[in-house]
Order: sequence, then C-alpha cells, then structure tokens
Amino acid sequence: MLNSIPVRFFGLALLLTAAAGCSKDKPIYEHENFDDSGTFSRNYPVNDTASCEAARRALLSQGYIITSSDPKLVSGHKSFQQTGETHMEISFNVVCTDDGSAAHHATVFANALQDRYALKKTNNSASLGVGVLGSVSMPIGSSDDSMVKVASETVSSQKFYERFFSLVELFLPAEAKKAAHITEKPKTDLGVPEAKAAPAALAPTPATEPAPAAAPAATPAAAEPAPVSSEPVVPPAEAAPITPAPGSELVPTPGPATEVITPPANPADLPPPSEPIPAMPPSGQ
Repeated sequence: MLNSIPVRFFGLALLLTAAAGCSKDKPIYEHENFDDSGTFSRNYPVNDTASCEAARRALLSQGYIITSSDPKLVSGHKSFQQTGETHMEISFNVVCTDDGSAAHHATVFANALQDRYALKKTNNSASLGVGVLGSVSMPIGSSDDSMVKVASETVSSQKFYERFFSLVELFLPAEAKKAAHITEKPKTDLGVPEAKAAPAALAPTPATEPAPAAAPAATPAAAEPAPVSSEPVVPPAEAAPITPAPGSELVPTPGPATEVITPPANPADLPPPSEPIPAMPPSGQ
C-alpha cells in the first residue's frame, strides 16, 4: 500500500508535464478568436479619401516616412535605435473604405508591424590549396558587421491604436467634426505642439502734457554761477554777393527828408542877448 502512493504521485507528475508540453506547443493561430474588439478600426463621418488624408497627416506629424501615394491606402515607417547593437522599425499601414451607408462615411483600418534588428558579425575564411593535402580552409581573421532581422511582430496594444485614431480625428475637416459633434482634444495630449500666438502690436503711447511751470518765489535765492566751459567759435558764413539780374535797373531808395535852414540876410537884425556873455579866460592860464 505504501509503495503505491509514490507511484501515483509519479504518474500524476508525468501527466501534468505532458499537459504543459501540449499547451506550450499549441499553435499560435489557436489564440486568434476573430472578435470585433475595435482595436484596429474606427468609423469617421467623412468619405474614404478625406479619412486617409487625415491619417497621412497624423503619421507625418509623428515623424513617419510615407511610402505610398494611393488616396485610399497609407503606408509609412519609423526607425528607433535602442542600443548600439539593436535597431527597431515600425511599419504602419492604413486602409480606408466606404462603409456602404447612404452618407458615404468611411471605415479606417490600421495595423502596425514591429521589426527588430540585431548586429551580427560574420567571420570570413579563405581556401588554401596544397598539392599533397588538397584544399584547406583557413580563417583570415576578418569579419563583416551587418544588421539582421531577428524578430517581427504585429503591435496589438489597444492604447497605441487609440492614440493614433484620436490624432486622426484632429486632422479631419472642421465642417465634418462640427456636423458630427466631435469634441476636439488638446493638441498637447496628442503629441502635436500648439502654435504660438503672434505678439500683439504695441499701442502708441499718448503724448504726455508738459507740467505747468512753478510760480516764481517771492525772494529768489542767489543763483550759483554756472560752470564756464569752452566751446569752439564757428566763424559766420560769408554772404554771397548780390548780383543784379540782367535787364534790371537799380532804383535809388529815397532817404529821409532833410530840413533846410535859411540864415538871415542881415546879422544886425538879430535881437540882443538877454544875458551877458562871460569873458574868455587868457590862454596863459
């Protein structure tokens, strides 16, 4: 009885190991349930051409290089350098189709493929022919470095696609968003920088009125003498001579009228002086 207990435990362990091995070797396509989760598609109230144009601008705003020119198909890729020996690239594909409604709205399907590359070194060897031994391969010590794809996986993160579809809504025509009552999200939340407002023009400053002069004091204080400073004296400019125009005549300007005094004909007719005339002093004194 005691010997049967370890045997049972051993058999149970083998059964669990076999079950784990079967689940590990289960094909990956068994995990695909094909449910409509809405991760990879969105509906927009515009036609397929306008929706693909909005998707193209959304990818361009995030640094993706667009490689397709089809109005209903957008393809782009973006590179990321994680370390010195690993490299990653995301390939984005967007397909826009008509949803078949009377309003001709569009359904946008998007999927992103993530490829990972690693640096691989390859040693070079050369063959050396020897007459007795035949051909001998000998390494010469050189190597070539190259990036080799080591993994490729479809991005299935729901938040990743939600951010992309929200950014596509930002680039839809304004009339369509207004008709569909789509509220715009802040551009900074979607990774798009806001445009800076231009500085307003400076308003002209009104001229200040001069302050009224103060009334003079009753007893002005003695003014201090201003410091004397030397300044160069500029000689006055010489006046140019006045040249009369040809054909013109100089007309003398009449001067002030002079009064003519006529002396009396006979000095004896003068009246005598009313006061005596003092005598002249001698010249010797």
